[in-house]
Amino acid sequence: MTEAAPTHSSTKPKNLQELRASGWVSKSVKRELHDNFLRALAGDDDLFPGIVGYEDTVIPEISIALLASHDMLFLGEKGQGKSRMMRALVRFLDEEIPYLDIPGVPLHEDPYHPMTTAAKKFLATHSPEETPISWWKREDRYAERLSPGTKFADIIGEIDPAKLATGVSMSTEDALHFGLIPRMHRGIFAMNELPELDELVQVGLFNILEERDVQIRGFPVRFEIDVLILFSANPSTYNRSGKVIPQLKDRIGSVIHTHYPRERELGIKILEQEAKVDLGGDYPVIVPYFMKELIEQITVQARKSKYIDQASGVSARFSIANYGAMIASARQRSVVLKEKPAVPRISDLGHLYSSSLGKLELDLMGSHQMSERQVLDAVIAEAIRTVFTQYVEEHGLQEIAEIFGKGVKIEVGDMLPSAQYSERLKRVPPVWDKAFEVNAASDPAVRASCVEFVLAGLYALDRISRSQQHGQIRYEIE
Repeated sequence: MTEAAPTHSSTKPKNLQELRASGWVSKSVKRELHDNFLRALAGDDDLFPGIVGYEDTVIPEISIALLASHDMLFLGEKGQGKSRMMRALVRFLDEEIPYLDIPGVPLHEDPYHPMTTAAKKFLATHSPEETPISWWKREDRYAERLSPGTKFADIIGEIDPAKLATGVSMSTEDALHFGLIPRMHRGIFAMNELPELDELVQVGLFNILEERDVQIRGFPVRFEIDVLILFSANPSTYNRSGKVIPQLKDRIGSVIHTHYPRERELGIKILEQEAKVDLGGDYPVIVPYFMKELIEQITVQARKSKYIDQASGVSARFSIANYGAMIASARQRSVVLKEKPAVPRISDLGHLYSSSLGKLELDLMGSHQMSERQVLDAVIAEAIRTVFTQYVEEHGLQEIAEIFGKGVKIEVGDMLPSAQYSERLKRVPPVWDKAFEVNAASDPAVRASCVEFVLAGLYALDRISRSQQHGQIRYEIE
């Protein structure tokens, strides 16, 4: 998705005369994105590699916005990939674009349409072959800023006292220090958490979004800024009266609504993609699929819980952190017991407090003074119940509950060797073999994980009772 200009350093134009001879065509950044996106769309490219679950919802909205040359606001709860989607737009920029490499010019000026007085004067006094050209890479044409603490001078600009001391007039552009947006002329600028942006700075964005010019402290210095501006926001604050000035909302071309995965399987795909956990090494880890389902279902249940503030949301980072903690617990057991491979069990979920607490914002009205730990326990229990119920329907595991009517008791725990599970099941009738249909494997560690899953599921369905002490859990009939 590049322009016709050569890409090899030895053949790229190095001055304005060579650039003109190369046939390079000047475009606005929005036109550049439009044309490159259109080519990608026509070529059946994977438009947003690594983005899962947005194929029929978010991506079509972005496509329309790009083709309409709109500035965009990504609106959604935390952990919905808003920043990732904004950064992904960089791939639709040209691989490189030329700019005037002139000393003292702070911007990447279009060689054919210079904006600053310094660049215009240089072109007026130098021939095309004396005008140097350099190339700006696409990855350098994106800048991002977090709203809290951002000042007008940071993103737009300010009068530079040091320049005034040299005798420069305040009414000329030579007296200005440019902020991030002018410096991203011909690029993309993203502002995260828009509602937290100071009202004065929001007002300063009016002209940039509509008239595309910069005004600093009222001085009549105008620049035709060429930039795509992106914003992100949480609906609970964006829609709150007074947080975002209505005139600023009116100037944003398209609002892109993000969302959490609509299906658990999509959430698991995101989890596997983003967790970046090494399952190999000296102590390899095998993660049964039902344990991945449980980790993602815990997040799904949290997003439904009346005890949790749903306006804040439950981030995908919640699943990722819990997945990492579960695997770490299994690997620790593997090292201590010298047992390979490491296989996560239900008892490993007892270590999720450290990775979960602080990521959930309680609903003060709905939680009825429950602690965050109690809320997490309730969410995990409901997740186990939900996933296990689905397996009951598939494998007929309810038959196993009947064996506990004969006084059978089984103790499990996160540091219990896997081999001991099979020893403790010798007194149990063959019907227990149905438990291993959950994950068909003969490895003792995998079978131990299956045992704990079934026991925890039966407990969640109130078919058996459970007592817990010092990390050991005992299941028995009521």
